[in-house]
Amino acid sequence: MRALNTLAFSRLQLPRHARSITGSSVPGAQAQPEPTPHQDTSRPKTAVLMLNMGGPQKAEEVGEYLLRIMTDRDMIQLPVQGYLGPYIAKRRTADVIKKYAEIGGGSPILKWTQLQGDLLCKKLDAISPKTAPHKPYVAFRYANPLTEKTLEDLEKDKPQHTVVFSQYPQYSCATTGSSFNAIFTHYSKKPMPAGMSWSIIDRWATNPKLAKVFAERITNELSKFPEDIRKDVIILFSAHSLPLKAVNRGDPYPSEVGATVQLVMDQLGHCNPYSLVWQSKVGPLPWLAPFTDDAIKGYVKQGKKNFILVPIAFVNEHIETLHELDIEYCHDLQKELGELNIKRAPAPNDHPLFIEGMADIVKSHLEGKTAINPKFLTRCPHCVNERCHSSKQWWRSICKLPA
Repeated sequence: MRALNTLAFSRLQLPRHARSITGSSVPGAQAQPEPTPHQDTSRPKTAVLMLNMGGPQKAEEVGEYLLRIMTDRDMIQLPVQGYLGPYIAKRRTADVIKKYAEIGGGSPILKWTQLQGDLLCKKLDAISPKTAPHKPYVAFRYANPLTEKTLEDLEKDKPQHTVVFSQYPQYSCATTGSSFNAIFTHYSKKPMPAGMSWSIIDRWATNPKLAKVFAERITNELSKFPEDIRKDVIILFSAHSLPLKAVNRGDPYPSEVGATVQLVMDQLGHCNPYSLVWQSKVGPLPWLAPFTDDAIKGYVKQGKKNFILVPIAFVNEHIETLHELDIEYCHDLQKELGELNIKRAPAPNDHPLFIEGMADIVKSHLEGKTAINPKFLTRCPHCVNERCHSSKQWWRSICKLPA
């Protein structure tokens, strides 16, 4: 069940049956967005570079996707990684292809991110005319459009300013950190584009509109339970787990996920019992727990039967929501454990308030005085990654807000 999951595999899955993508009996299933063109084809004044992990669009892309993940030491550390990484990627490819087939054949993350970017830049053009026109660019770490190719496209458009905008609300060295390191590596091999300024948005876990969207999603799911049991429904905020080795090194991800959870529960008036749980563990080493499926089983032993799963660390649908949450938990686990009612709140996706929240973040950033977060420049207390140190120093040197 967890064989392909790790922070490395965060954007790799979707639900088992193609019908679940178009809205079926599988709880929480969300329709895939239609492909959308970039919002503006003229030379942009401001580029918004949207960073995420990505996911394969078709079966033949899965092998390369896994290979990139398994050989990225920012994402996952393996002994003899140059040998073991390719071996694991090759061994897992067939199983991962099957999982994608169960959810329609490929990941919807590119379509969702393109749609979010187009809506975001349209909103920015309206509320921030001084920095318009804005244009979104999708930069994936492990799948097309790869970060390096997107940077080349961005350079051809010659924007005056580029905002590097992580699409992980909560920062982790393995996700956001890896994407920023990839940009650093790209420009360590070639000259920086002339006449372009840079700034970054590396985390936004406490954005109030993000919390409001999750609260609204949860409220909608609560309304589907009979009124006499509604107050007893347990809200399980599920986020990708992290090896305890990374947590003990000082990775800020767990605390930032917790901050988002608290804001959401504040919005809900602490109306229901809730817990923060963790999904997608892989391998024998200790990871953050309790795990989502184990938490459900534990609560069932206590006599609890009603749950809402909330993908609190994800901004759009992908394999971990559409397959792991919708199929492995809402469908398979529910069937295994008997008379349960497990629902799943959708990710923010294209919710209008979520788009407004992202636009507020970018607008405030462009109008602010800080081009780079001091927290981003501070390494984890026990960091031993010299590449991380070099990358942060490079970002410090290039970041400034537009005049």
